[in-house]
Amino acid sequence: MRILFVCGRARARSPTAEQVFSRWPGLETASAGVSDDADEPVEADHLAWAEIIVVMDRAHRRKLMRRFGPSLRHARIVCLDVRDDYAFMEPELVSLLEARASRFLPSGCRPDQAARSKA
Repeated sequence: MRILFVCGRARARSPTAEQVFSRWPGLETASAGVSDDADEPVEADHLAWAEIIVVMDRAHRRKLMRRFGPSLRHARIVCLDVRDDYAFMEPELVSLLEARASRFLPSGCRPDQAARSKA
């Protein structure tokens, strides 16, 4: 499953999510930002690649829809409602991302599930 994580400037939340979930079996991850000064700006190629687009807050979804509306018609967009209050790889952010992602990621992708199935 290919997941694109999107936040504002792609400096803390979405790069953290990309790194954390890249370790989960069966997931390919990328991150990008919707702001003009994003380290990795969202482009149409990102959206075409992704099976799921995960935004950190509703404002990011609105910006994506304004900029890429027609190409998002069939996209699955999930909002985690994670505020921009964290630093890159901050443990509280990692825990929050993992807890909120459990709503939409297949249970077989979770590292603890993969370890149990190998035992």
